[in-house]
Amino acid sequence: QVQLVESGGGLVQAGGSLRLSCAASGRTFNSYNVAWFRQAPGKEREFVAGISESGDFTEYGDSVRGRFTISRDNAKNTVYLQMYALKSEDTAVYYCAGDPRVVPGSPLDYEYDYWGQGTQVTVSS
Repeated sequence: QVQLVESGGGLVQAGGSLRLSCAASGRTFNSYNVAWFRQAPGKEREFVAGISESGDFTEYGDSVRGRFTISRDNAKNTVYLQMYALKSEDTAVYYCAGDPRVVPGSPLDYEYDYWGQGTQVTVSS
């Protein structure tokens, strides 16, 4: 099992950038496929990006493709979400999720068993 802890959220102006981190405990993290999801108030949880255990495969949600980049450093047990050109509609709580059995890049939140507590991202217009 792993425990996931997100960090890096905050308040940023539209057009700005942020980098989120998802730090994992546990020696088996490099066997986990990991994804970022987000949830805005009153909306369903949305797939943002996913990355395979080795980092050689990535997938993005349509609303962030070309603006966000997911990456990982297995030596540091950390997955990153670099966000550029932020928009007010990117405002949400961002969660990282992982599972060793999920298909890499799966956008289905119910397939991930391990979740962090979330970090708030607020984009002011």
